[in-house]
Amino acid sequence: MPSLGRWGLPTALLTLLCCSGPAEITFEVDVWPEKLAVETSGSGRVNCSTTCTQPELGGLETSLTKQLVDQRPQWQQYLVSNISQDVSLICYFFCAGNSLTKTVHISVYQPPQQVTLKLRPIRVALGTAFTAECGVAAVKPLEGLTLTLQRGQETLQNWTSVEAAPARGEGSVTFNRTAQGGSGPLTFRCQAALDLRSKGGDVIYSVSEAQVLQVYEPVQDSQMVIIVTVVSVLLFLFVTSILLCFIMSHRKCQRQRGYYGVLEAWRRLPQAFRTQHV
Repeated sequence: MPSLGRWGLPTALLTLLCCSGPAEITFEVDVWPEKLAVETSGSGRVNCSTTCTQPELGGLETSLTKQLVDQRPQWQQYLVSNISQDVSLICYFFCAGNSLTKTVHISVYQPPQQVTLKLRPIRVALGTAFTAECGVAAVKPLEGLTLTLQRGQETLQNWTSVEAAPARGEGSVTFNRTAQGGSGPLTFRCQAALDLRSKGGDVIYSVSEAQVLQVYEPVQDSQMVIIVTVVSVLLFLFVTSILLCFIMSHRKCQRQRGYYGVLEAWRRLPQAFRTQHV
């Protein structure tokens, strides 16, 4: 084996160190929250952080209005405002010449505010059908919207939209129901729930004004026959009494006219003629 000489080993070690390059540093970038639901034209806070102990550079890449609220060597917090549409933001950090990014998704929503309920008809017989039209205007997104028909505290029926709409829309559904629970007034409401949990938000609820359905007991057939018969008899008696009164009044009037005619003719006779016949 040939000898490396006096300077052979140090020279080899120096050459290895110079040619191998810098040791690779591993680090991570995190963002919180990863999903954020913001009302139209609203704002939200985004936190960007890294495990790199001495990051060279870091920040939030976006075309929206942003403001650096607070920062530490490994952490930054931004306030993003004037959010009018769904958008993605990018957190980035540079560490030892390497870069990493992490994305946060922001979804814009319009809460359900104008919830309406219409009952047709508003007065029905017990056991007959009626419809309840439940609707909400200007809600976004329609996906995840649930409309619920309630009677008092009882949930009668649900409807959930599966339509994904990028713009504001109207959700509406008609429930076909049968009047049950006894006669009298029944109170109904429509509840709208917008579920934003899959987008980083909460469930937003809104309820319509109460609507009253008047329910009455249907009249049985035998009872109806009796009622019709009684009314017919009473009507017949009333008409008969009117006719009898008219006939009697007419006869009395004729008798009175006959008596007064004879009396008037008697008065017109000459005095001598009347004396002879007395």
